[in-house]
Amino acid sequence: MSKRHDAIFDDVLKDLSVPESPDRGGARFLKRQNALSESGEREEKVLRWVDPDSCVMWARHNRAYELLTEENCRDLIDSLKAQGQQEFPAVVRKLPPGQGAEYEVICGARRHFAVSWLRANNYPQFRYLIEIRDLTDEEAFRLADIENRDRADLSDYERARDYLQALELYYGGKQKAMAARLEVSEAWLSRYLYLARLPRVVVDAWPQITDLKELHARSLRPLLQDAEDKVLAEAAAIGAEQAAARAGQGAFLAVPQVLARLKAAALGPKPQAEGEVIGTGGPKGGLTITRRGRKIRLEFRQDIGREELQAAFQEFLQRQFGG
Repeated sequence: MSKRHDAIFDDVLKDLSVPESPDRGGARFLKRQNALSESGEREEKVLRWVDPDSCVMWARHNRAYELLTEENCRDLIDSLKAQGQQEFPAVVRKLPPGQGAEYEVICGARRHFAVSWLRANNYPQFRYLIEIRDLTDEEAFRLADIENRDRADLSDYERARDYLQALELYYGGKQKAMAARLEVSEAWLSRYLYLARLPRVVVDAWPQITDLKELHARSLRPLLQDAEDKVLAEAAAIGAEQAAARAGQGAFLAVPQVLARLKAAALGPKPQAEGEVIGTGGPKGGLTITRRGRKIRLEFRQDIGREELQAAFQEFLQRQFGG
């Protein structure tokens, strides 16, 4: 995490009280000391080892938990096995009684999945390390955003969708206020909000939502402005092919191909370069000359006669070099 993000992270957590545990006898605790101020005062924060089944994801968690798999969490699973335990705590909030689970996870979905996977696959000794915090929903949103903003394994589309929901829930639809709280530029935030607002039919044209990037949305923006109907129609056709691939019928259409087809739908096929024709006096059409940059392409029919071709070449050489 960058120093700038550390500062924002600290701002989110400042002045938050740490609740006392109601059950000190039945749980294992760790203590972490944090320096607070120039006066040298210290506060002890309590960490707790729990069964991951006692935790659920916060409803507004910015990661799609259902997309987590053994494959995309393999690096973390292997790291936990090598270390023998989870090193960095997840941030959670305590749920009211009667909710089924005891805690909701604000930050730490991948850690939750990895520990759960290990416990289900012959490593029952692993426990989930949590830190309980008293956070408002807006504070929880900012905290989760700071932790995940630089992570490559959280997709642009997941992040963008989270921003769009937060815009209305916490900032009254005021983009400027939201950008200020997140300490990002309005232009940066605007690009992600546009990504989140892409029509669903366009999103479904991508192999997976994790493949959809903010840069792709920028490429699509002028296409949708100039030829929305054509782009949406082609996106629907591509989406049907991707759905078939998800059902095991054929291969996924790769992202570059998706973009190429959407662009072609909006702009139409590339016009063929018109060539200059010389030596047209013969029955076979002479020689066609196409100039592209510093290159010249010469074309003639396969059945052209020797004399006709020779005359066309002679005319070309005279035009090209004179004499």
